[in-house]
Amino acid sequence: MLNKLFGVDKKKHSIRTEILAGITTFITMSYILAVNPAIFSELDMPAGAVFTATALAAIVGTLAMSLLAKLPFGLAPGMGLNAFFVYTICIGMGYPWQFALTAVMLEGILFIIITLSNLREAIVNAIPQSLRYAISAGIGLFIAFIGLQNAGIIISDANTIVAMGDITSPGALLAIIGLIITACLITLRIHGALLWGMLITALIGIPMGLTNFRGIVDMPDSIAPIFLQFDWCNIFTADMVVVVLTMFFIDMFDTIGSLVGVCTKANMLTAQGKIPNAKQAFLADAIATTAGACMGTNTTTTYVESAAGVAQGGKTGLTSFVVAIGFALALFFSPLFLSIPGVATAPVLIMVGLFMFESAKNIPMDDYSESLPAFICIILMPLAYSISAGILIGMIAYVLINFVTGKFKKLTPTMYILAILFILRYIFL
Repeated sequence: MLNKLFGVDKKKHSIRTEILAGITTFITMSYILAVNPAIFSELDMPAGAVFTATALAAIVGTLAMSLLAKLPFGLAPGMGLNAFFVYTICIGMGYPWQFALTAVMLEGILFIIITLSNLREAIVNAIPQSLRYAISAGIGLFIAFIGLQNAGIIISDANTIVAMGDITSPGALLAIIGLIITACLITLRIHGALLWGMLITALIGIPMGLTNFRGIVDMPDSIAPIFLQFDWCNIFTADMVVVVLTMFFIDMFDTIGSLVGVCTKANMLTAQGKIPNAKQAFLADAIATTAGACMGTNTTTTYVESAAGVAQGGKTGLTSFVVAIGFALALFFSPLFLSIPGVATAPVLIMVGLFMFESAKNIPMDDYSESLPAFICIILMPLAYSISAGILIGMIAYVLINFVTGKFKKLTPTMYILAILFILRYIFL
């Protein structure tokens, strides 16, 4: 039954490991349940309804990933995409949140169509091997950077953009203690090291005043105020087209980056270097985005934090099924769940960043037609705060460098088409 539902092979996979991996991924990515209501409160959307919608979208998406693709990836409304929803579409462009939800729904439908036509999978398969290694390494730097920011170790600075924070502050100090504990557990090869490190860090945060116990059980709020709240009056406007296409590009390449990067790190790619069950994985992502829009939240996407569970040994749909159960339980145990401070997840993000950066050693550094585009891809992800930016600029650089130097055999028609589309994307979007 486990093999049929989730792709679990008892000869290759440990059920205990898959469950631990699912718990680890859930805790690592579950910060979105606290972040999304806070961001959407800028639009006066009910925080409780947004919390419920966020959890439900994560459940639908992750279950689809578990049962359709049988891959260990968690899905939830995306960071960055929520900021685009609130601060660009609604506050910047002046549209109501109903307009933005309509754009998310249209993007999800577009994704379903493209996925069923196999176009999305063809785009993934066109990414050169060196860029695949770069994507994994770049995502590693990106999520480690997020961890350092969440801990307050790295802060924003008006003059230098970023700077070192006060590492003696309670939050930064707890993250450093947690990082040392987690690193020691990993070095000692303790099973479930990432999960145990996170829990121990949260416990240490109690006497430091960072872990606040808020209760245990509460009933979830209704999503009625934001359910199916679409704005059909503006679907044929130029702004709607621009918004949908922008979301389309961000979501597609964030998902591609997460899938390629994490699969590369976990040695899950096929002998031909392809993502297993890629079409089903993309379809799960598209279904989740459409369902999330109906429930009242922003674009749902595959989370790069899934690397935490993969690093823990998760390789099947059972891991993502456990993630979905975690989000379902969070609906009823939200006070207890929200007691875990964000800084307790920072050590996990930093360690997983290290694990994923390891793939950079496979990039042929002596071949600059391979290494320079890969380096651009790696460095842009954390500096531009965007996985998709790293992939798009990296692919443009790869095609241009190899074309100008006459290495035409390395380029395929799909690569040329993608490079042109990416250039047009930056010109017009």
